[in-house]
Amino acid sequence: MADLLAIFGSAIGPIVAIAAVGYLLATVKEIDPEPLNTAVVYVLAPALVFHSLATTELEAATLVRVTVGIGVFTGAMWAVAELTGRAVGEREPALSGLVLVAIFTNSGNLGVPVSDFAFGPVGRQTAVLFLSVQSVLMYTVGVYVASRSSGSAGLEGVRRVFYIPLVYAVAAALGARALGLVPPADTAAMETLGLVGDASIPLMLLILGIQLARADTAAAVSRAWPATALKTVVAPLVGLGVAVLIGFENPTVARVFVLETAMPAAVTPLVLVIEFADGARTEGVLVSEYVSTCVLLTTLLSVPILTALIALLQSGVVI
Repeated sequence: MADLLAIFGSAIGPIVAIAAVGYLLATVKEIDPEPLNTAVVYVLAPALVFHSLATTELEAATLVRVTVGIGVFTGAMWAVAELTGRAVGEREPALSGLVLVAIFTNSGNLGVPVSDFAFGPVGRQTAVLFLSVQSVLMYTVGVYVASRSSGSAGLEGVRRVFYIPLVYAVAAALGARALGLVPPADTAAMETLGLVGDASIPLMLLILGIQLARADTAAAVSRAWPATALKTVVAPLVGLGVAVLIGFENPTVARVFVLETAMPAAVTPLVLVIEFADGARTEGVLVSEYVSTCVLLTTLLSVPILTALIALLQSGVVI
């Protein structure tokens, strides 16, 4: 018990505290998270991604393995979610909402800070890579899943992947590494970039708290449990299986990979269903309400789950 409390205090507690500040701020003051989110998406997160990947000590083979692992995990969870959703009687548009909740984790607002606190620089670098790859999948696979719930193709939305600064930050960082053009870490340019990137972590957590405070969940709680169970129980097990299958040489990378797959539901799918399935409802529940409820439930449940999982991962019992 003492170990769990220590892990909570060092890895989860600070995350919860900052997110709680955002939640309280949104309850006592009218605040629009959109400008904050824009700053993260277009400035702070790309700086974090570029700096982390450009200076990472992870080998190229590890970067490839993590990328492949994310693809395998996404495909496996998609299949499991489709089968589970149909088995419990879900139909469109809720079925697509369930799939989105199951396959996309909160690797940004929560995943990067938790991995950083729990596993240090390697944890942060692995989490940033996970975030980068998943961002591309969200605006390709995610757009398809969200748009099918309303019967549209949504192919125009896939073009958004070319407007995501994270994609270009990844390409620029990997290109600079390959060409040997990365400035030394102690130069003013790299220190400034690192400072800007570091600012994204607390701001991501504030945004998470604000978004949770704005979620309308009352009508969809009773229907959200299958998706919640997939996200909090099945996803980490699938992530563990993928990590064993891929065979990461660095055990810390493997542990962070499993930790990232155990993160709660991402908020971005909510944005996708609002845009591509606006107004779609099933049995009186809007798909956006369904997804926001899953985000809230999985985030609340993730506090004890992640604390226990970090304890198992740090001890080497799991992997």
